[in-house]
Amino acid sequence: MEIKPINAIVYNQEIVDMDKVVAPPYDVITSEYCDELYERDPFNIVRLILTKGDNRYEDAKNYYEKWLLEGVLIKTKKPSIFYMIQKYTTESGRKIERKGFIARNKIESFESKKILPHEYTMGGPKADRLKLTKAIRANLSQIFMVYSDPLMTIENKVLPKYINQKPYIDVVDDNNVEHIVYLIDDEKDIKIIQDTLSDKTLLIADGHHRYETAMNYSKECDDVEAQYVMSYFTNAQDDNLIIFPTHRIITKDIDPSYIMEAVKKYYDVDKMPFEASNKNEVKKEFLEKIEESNKTRITTGLYLKNDNAFYILKLKDKMTDLIDAPDVLKKLDLVVLHELIITKELNYTKDEQMAQQGIKYIKQEFEAFDAIDNNKASASFIMAYPKMKDITDISSQGYRMPQKSTYFYPKLLSGIVINPLHK
Repeated sequence: MEIKPINAIVYNQEIVDMDKVVAPPYDVITSEYCDELYERDPFNIVRLILTKGDNRYEDAKNYYEKWLLEGVLIKTKKPSIFYMIQKYTTESGRKIERKGFIARNKIESFESKKILPHEYTMGGPKADRLKLTKAIRANLSQIFMVYSDPLMTIENKVLPKYINQKPYIDVVDDNNVEHIVYLIDDEKDIKIIQDTLSDKTLLIADGHHRYETAMNYSKECDDVEAQYVMSYFTNAQDDNLIIFPTHRIITKDIDPSYIMEAVKKYYDVDKMPFEASNKNEVKKEFLEKIEESNKTRITTGLYLKNDNAFYILKLKDKMTDLIDAPDVLKKLDLVVLHELIITKELNYTKDEQMAQQGIKYIKQEFEAFDAIDNNKASASFIMAYPKMKDITDISSQGYRMPQKSTYFYPKLLSGIVINPLHK
């Protein structure tokens, strides 16, 4: 993969407070949160990535050009790569430091197999992002790419030189994730990064709509810069690269006993009863057992309405033979759950599942449990953490993951760096 440093445009930190101007990607910003970011600072990046009003794209362009003219946005002295460490603590108390870097990569078609998607995209968001890209002529957010380097070359040869320096940017976002950024403009260090990725295949972890937008823009624009897109790259061998599951919540009013009888046709069921006094302790053990069992056998958790117990569901032998799907997809707990239980037994149509009618896809673990505790759901299926190998295997064979199956956390902030698509 061809990697280049960015002819970067960045916020002028003598004028702005970085904590107040960064924002998460546009697609996770609610209308209420958008208003909050607008009020937080007149230079918040949300005014570019998610402009309000009738003339959104023209207004975004005007903000961008005005900020450049006023020196709110400035160019770095040299083409640069931005090394970023994201620090946070999981719900279970584990401290995470995910490492990666922001640079440009050559845009490749999916047919080349140099860049692999793992999710499907929709037309609406791509049309929106293309209009914004044409107006501003820049990448405002990064694509999230994963590569594989067991030697950990960049982590061992480049990062140690910078880790004890004062960061170029150090911000804490609204989810209490710290983003520590080091600017790399030394040509020797850049060359190490370029050489490390020169023979690598990239997997799009997040940002499929933005990548396909970049593909479309590159076909319409002759500028050399437009043939590259700004991405964040992280190593699949990093233990701090964690993929969170998306849980399935049954919001239709279905008798829990019916759900249990359906489940028993396909899964061996282990019951974990609890009392109010020890519920949290049992829940912790329940989550641990799902992960442990899932290492050797497709395993899912279940929490039912009006039932003081958690259930470990372990798929019986040969049940995947009942599923009409490629073998590589049958390894996924979500494919099994949707095909055998949600579709076949609970009679959800594919359209209902796509539109989340009577079923919700929830990322936060506590929300999946709260839905039952607050009597807002009949059942919560607690999914195991997805495996990077499964995602890579599926993508490399030309298939894609089920809808809402992976959640790469933390999200990448917009406002760290802007990549201009013209000279």
